Amino acid sequence: MTHVSQSGSSVTPGGGGAGTLFGVPLGDLGWFTSLIMSLAIGFAGFFAATFCGIVGILVYNTAGHHAVDFTFSYLRVGLPAGVLIFVVAAGYLGTLWVRRQLRRA
Repeated sequence: MTHVSQSGSSVTPGGGGAGTLFGVPLGDLGWFTSLIMSLAIGFAGFFAATFCGIVGILVYNTAGHHAVDFTFSYLRVGLPAGVLIFVVAAGYLGTLWVRRQLRRA
């Protein structure tokens, strides 16, 4: 039987030092890719917050025999959360991109 050993360093090539998120190296994203990733994260945050808002209103309406309109989950919960998450993600990914550009120069 043959024993196979791995040689070389344990650092992934092109890692950029910023780590990875689901296998995507965050330090190697360009400005357009950072923008698209920020939008995707913002949409995911909007849908997750809207879902939680709908469930919360459903429980509130059922438990207290109230008649709160479900559109509040979009306007008062989902939209502000999605915008906030987009701004935070764009700020973080934009900062990584600017730092990488300054490091190259």
